[in-house]
Amino acid sequence: NLDLAARRFACPDGGWTVARVIELFPRLGERLNNGGDQLSGGEAQMLAIARGLLMNPRLLILDEPTEGLAPIIVKLIHDKLADLKHQGLSMVLVEQNFGFATSLADDVVVVSRGQVVWQGSPAAIRANKEVQHRWLGV
Repeated sequence: NLDLAARRFACPDGGWTVARVIELFPRLGERLNNGGDQLSGGEAQMLAIARGLLMNPRLLILDEPTEGLAPIIVKLIHDKLADLKHQGLSMVLVEQNFGFATSLADDVVVVSRGQVVWQGSPAAIRANKEVQHRWLGV
């Protein structure tokens, strides 16, 4: 999985490499001899993020990266995404875990049935209990 993405999207000027994604997710380095179908849910999510990074994107789009994961793995994914954010990688995060999403976001957009129903800062949505209840079920 990693080698295919690395070969297809190689970036000669210091982009993401297999070695660099393994540095980000050391667990993947321990599992290099396993197929993608032999990984735990957390390892599979790390692999998905790593494959995305190997495409050397300007924008990384993540859809529910915490779904079905144990809390310790959610924290690991959170910390790695925070590191990527601090390195300057732009991300769009679609996530139902309110605390996870608002702790990483610079801007929050709530969408219902394809329409933007609220937008603002993480602090604003954390303070707005009406929006949380009405649109997020929090």
